[in-house]
Amino acid sequence: MKAVVYEKPFQVAVRDVEEPEVQHPNDAVIRITSSAICGSDLHMYEGRTAAEPGIVFGHENLGIVEEIGSGVTTLVHGDRVVMPFNVACGFCKNCLAGKTGYCLTVNPGFAGGAYGYVAMGPFPGGQAERLRVPFADFNCLRLPPGRDFESDFVLLADIFPTGYHGCELAEVSPGESVAVYGAGPVGLMAAYSALLRGAAQVYCVDRVPERLAKAEEIGAVPIDFTQGDAAEQIKEKTRGEGTDKGVDAVGYQAQGADSGQEEPAVVLNALVETVRPTGMLGVPGLYVPADPGAPDEHAKKGQLLVSIGRLFEKGLRVGTGQCNVKQYNRQLRDLIIAGRAKPAFVVSHELPLEQAPSAYEKFDQRIEEYTKVVLHPGHTPVA
Repeated sequence: MKAVVYEKPFQVAVRDVEEPEVQHPNDAVIRITSSAICGSDLHMYEGRTAAEPGIVFGHENLGIVEEIGSGVTTLVHGDRVVMPFNVACGFCKNCLAGKTGYCLTVNPGFAGGAYGYVAMGPFPGGQAERLRVPFADFNCLRLPPGRDFESDFVLLADIFPTGYHGCELAEVSPGESVAVYGAGPVGLMAAYSALLRGAAQVYCVDRVPERLAKAEEIGAVPIDFTQGDAAEQIKEKTRGEGTDKGVDAVGYQAQGADSGQEEPAVVLNALVETVRPTGMLGVPGLYVPADPGAPDEHAKKGQLLVSIGRLFEKGLRVGTGQCNVKQYNRQLRDLIIAGRAKPAFVVSHELPLEQAPSAYEKFDQRIEEYTKVVLHPGHTPVA
């Protein structure tokens, strides 16, 4: 089958790879109809991880059940399903507690598994024509048949729940003010989720005009950090108080406004200044224990210079960690079906699988308005 394969930094290719098969009675094989490119994929694409050539990318996957193992009881051939990027067993201590992003079964020696991602287990990605899904009863979320909401539903695999998770980590409540740093796909989903949760005012910080315009379209207040310190801009708009809550949707590749260079802790420190005393921060933005491309020796070891003194002085609380998608995907699916949520507003391009190499290049360079790409293996793109 055809799949998107990592070859070396800044180079992927569509290659023939081995077809997946049912390996365990609990497996299912899914014919992929949509698979999105994620900002997390760019970390591997840029050579910022230990990813080896040959890995098949893709952890945001939706498709049709094509084959099931003898132990699968809730799925049938032809079901339309979307899979969390988390691969999880459903029965370990963490899964039973709802922490499916930290499954203790699927990736021995590490808490958590994912499709097509370095160090996240032996699971090829879904930027391919087919995908093997282990523990399929647990990991597949059934969708209405047909092609309706295709580009909304594929976002249930990662960025919509992840944006919502950022708000959950920060405990965003109705009537509160929220600052979201980053207006990329996850940041926009966090801002959108804050509004869905009833936030009275949402500020979205970025420097890319198209992203800031998109934030304004959904009802957030755009803050361009190149026009002055973002925390100060937000304080001016909140009578000097700052916001009740804050979300970091940028992560370790954040860049400074003045230097234009990577400053891995700059967003965390900005949020410490932005959020009012006794407020709360949600940090779904990716931070890693090792980064070979980091700007200094400490950051290469995942050690950042965070203003812990100010954090303590202000009595701020912090929630961190990757999203446990299954905590949210069913409810968010139903919001989409009911017409209450339309997350596909972030999708800029829908392309056939064969155009993945060009899409990665343009997405990485943030050119031609590439913000969120959905690949359609073997299928005509759906609006």
